Amino acid sequence: MAVMAAAQLLDELMGRHRNTNPNEKIKKPNWEDPEYCKYYMVKFCPHDLFVNTRADLGACPKVHDDEVKELFEKAESSYKKSQYVEEFLRFCRHMINDVERKIQKGKQRLELMNSKPEGPPMTQAQTEKNQEQVKLLSEKVTSLMRDAEEAGTRGDIEQAQGLMKLCDRLKEEKDSLIKQQENSHWSMTAEMAAAQEKQMEVCPVCGAFLIVGDAQQRIDDHLSGKQHVGYFKLRQAYEAMVQMLEKETQEKERRRREERERERGARGGGLGSGLGRERDRERDDKDGRKDKDRERSRRDDKGRHDDRDKERERDRERRHRKDRRSSHERSSRRRSRERH
Repeated sequence: MAVMAAAQLLDELMGRHRNTNPNEKIKKPNWEDPEYCKYYMVKFCPHDLFVNTRADLGACPKVHDDEVKELFEKAESSYKKSQYVEEFLRFCRHMINDVERKIQKGKQRLELMNSKPEGPPMTQAQTEKNQEQVKLLSEKVTSLMRDAEEAGTRGDIEQAQGLMKLCDRLKEEKDSLIKQQENSHWSMTAEMAAAQEKQMEVCPVCGAFLIVGDAQQRIDDHLSGKQHVGYFKLRQAYEAMVQMLEKETQEKERRRREERERERGARGGGLGSGLGRERDRERDDKDGRKDKDRERSRRDDKGRHDDRDKERERDRERRHRKDRRSSHERSSRRRSRERH
């Protein structure tokens, strides 16, 4: 990671073609090349938000290039471009889900502040085994996230979503193991000692523990902290882009309706207006007939089922009457034999 950071710094100072020979033809940048970071082109790279914090994602393995970002922004709308946006939103949603779980977990911990810890503390061997399982799950989650990104790049959205769901389940399992370990030694932590003296709350943005009624300077320090600012920026960008996409979808639908209306109006003012209106009526009549046929078919099916039910009921009634007559005749013959 240090090598990648150094390479990025050299690219910024000397340009990304610093190692190119003088006579070598320089390839023009293309935003579709896989070496460039999709998230950075769409909005920003989440890897840059949490450097040197507990939520640090590490250095981004892709190239961040402002020139390529500008090419992406100026490019016309396309399926490839929309895929990049979807991948960015999916990654943001995944990170927001992670911090929401952290917030929920923090609230549960606050509820346990004054409660007695359940069971004895974990032994050293149990703690080491727990930590090893957490490490394995973390590696598996990282691998699944990489596979999901590759599936999204190929356009296999269904597989990418499935991998992200599996990733979420593994994260919940990892959080459960961490919770077991923390609850085991909860009574011995300094955090609990402070909580017994002061009322605490969970930050609804980043999930950090805050002291209720703390000094304004400490509150300001938290609000300007890198982790809080990072999650705030992430949430804000996600909500804004989702709203923008919804508005774009509504605008496209409105333009399509207006275009259809203009086409109908143009047909209405020309020589073939009668034919155009006639075709519209025929299309509407045809659609109406299809709807009526489907409705009639459903009624006929229901009628046939009702007729079959009624016929079965009549058959049962006839068999019942026949059985009663047969029983009555047998009884009559028996009484007649007894009299004789």
